Amino acid sequence: MTLPGEFVLRRSADVPVDTLVRLVRAYEEGSTGTAACTREDILLAISHPHYEDHSWCLTGPGHELLAWASLALGGGTDADAALTVRPGPRSAAAARFMILHLLDRTDALALARGTAFGLDVGGVLGGDTVLPHVLEETGFEHGATITQYDVDLSRGMAPAPLPRDGHIRPAVPAEDADVLHDLHLRSRARGPKTHDPALFHARIRRLGELSGFALLMEIAGHPVGHVLAQAASGQGRILEAAVAPASRGLGVGLSLMAAALAELRRRQCAQALIAVDTAQLLDPGALHRALGVRGERTVTYFHREPEL
Repeated sequence: MTLPGEFVLRRSADVPVDTLVRLVRAYEEGSTGTAACTREDILLAISHPHYEDHSWCLTGPGHELLAWASLALGGGTDADAALTVRPGPRSAAAARFMILHLLDRTDALALARGTAFGLDVGGVLGGDTVLPHVLEETGFEHGATITQYDVDLSRGMAPAPLPRDGHIRPAVPAEDADVLHDLHLRSRARGPKTHDPALFHARIRRLGELSGFALLMEIAGHPVGHVLAQAASGQGRILEAAVAPASRGLGVGLSLMAAALAELRRRQCAQALIAVDTAQLLDPGALHRALGVRGERTVTYFHREPEL
């Protein structure tokens, strides 16, 4: 693909982490009015095993960083991409080039592996006036929408009641990774799934190395749900909450999130962002009441079917 004259494509691995943080924070502020990205968020994103070979940055005049894209295969039938574009007069052109570049790279991976891949592009914030239109122009359709709830941890909160015979404990990556992966795959959450066990295990290890942790709930000794969370720079993140389908409606997810928030508060976090697939909540109001939600933003995934 030919680059427009004012653009330069670079390996993201050659771009300083703090430069990527500033790009994402500019995107967040331009879309929602508030920036939340931390350095630890970026460190977690770039620690993916395939990052160095499948991540790119686009710069413009004066070496200004305009866009950042990465691509990963999770072992399923779709490739998962993240795309961030700086707001400004060049944003539409930068977005269009990076999307076409992601499609080219996905096609190359499909050819090398002898199979067709669809492409999911995530991280598109509500309030973004550019990326959704460019994605639709290039054949993408709206997929899952995840809500990120902003929770104030400074006031404390009462623990959510556990289901009968329920018990929450810290997950031990070396012993519980397969259990966590099974719950991750069986959960009805609509976001991208990591089907490859080795990649999922690597994700859990990376999380532990970057101030993260996993909690596992068992009922009468049987695993029924987990939550993945991270504490970073005084801010907490609940990255994933997975509940076995047969255990929905018992309060498993709410109990796990409340326990994770309590642990984040113990780790000196004053606020937290909780990523939730609201389509899977049986009682969304219960989450607001129990956790003291003070704000929210949406993150949308866009999907493009493979060309057969």
